[in-house]
Amino acid sequence: MPFKSLNSAHIIETLERLADRVRERFPDASLNNVVTEVIDLGKRDRRRSERLARPYILLRMGTAAAIIGAVISLAYMGYWLFSAIGVDGDGFDIFNIFEGVEAGLNIVILAAVAIFTLSRIEERLKRSLALDDLHELRSIAHIIDMHQLTKDPTAVLKLGPRTASSPTREMSDFELSRYLDYCAELLSLAGKIAALYAQSSRDPVVIAAVNDIETLTSNMSAKIWQKIIIVRDSA
Repeated sequence: MPFKSLNSAHIIETLERLADRVRERFPDASLNNVVTEVIDLGKRDRRRSERLARPYILLRMGTAAAIIGAVISLAYMGYWLFSAIGVDGDGFDIFNIFEGVEAGLNIVILAAVAIFTLSRIEERLKRSLALDDLHELRSIAHIIDMHQLTKDPTAVLKLGPRTASSPTREMSDFELSRYLDYCAELLSLAGKIAALYAQSSRDPVVIAAVNDIETLTSNMSAKIWQKIIIVRDSA
């Protein structure tokens, strides 16, 4: 439904527009390669996050088979116990009762273990897939941050002389502001890609990992915007 969930297609479209803007403004910047990498990750993660929302049919069939098998076995044990006791109660034997109850409990326990194991397998498979992808998004966030790390806005204030090891600064105030803005926007979109997994999963471990990435990208964006404010105030 509109405005109640993230639309992965819109995220990709926004990333592709950002890629065009970066390429048109900074055609030789290595940031172009980073944006392309984020787009590729976004397209892949879009498919995977959607897959996480779907059940694993074979595992669900195994769970259903375990439930059906338990019901059939319990029904058989009930029939056997009823037959052993006899309709008129002539064959009543307390040991038959105990044997039937014990067999029924064993069936219930085995069925419960099978159902729990199968459900945990599905949960672990989905969790492993999600965490691997989220780890890549966390790494790409740090790469984006590295690309803006040397874009020091205090250089525009000319507070002191350059040294031999000072980074080359060829951007104007406007270009520096736009470059930093693109980095902040790219970080935000990386966080939105991560949020697709929280939208498709109820696993608390996955949701916690998504929250960590969103906090990370938000903090990085906040630092970048501090730089942008310095640049704009100095203009």
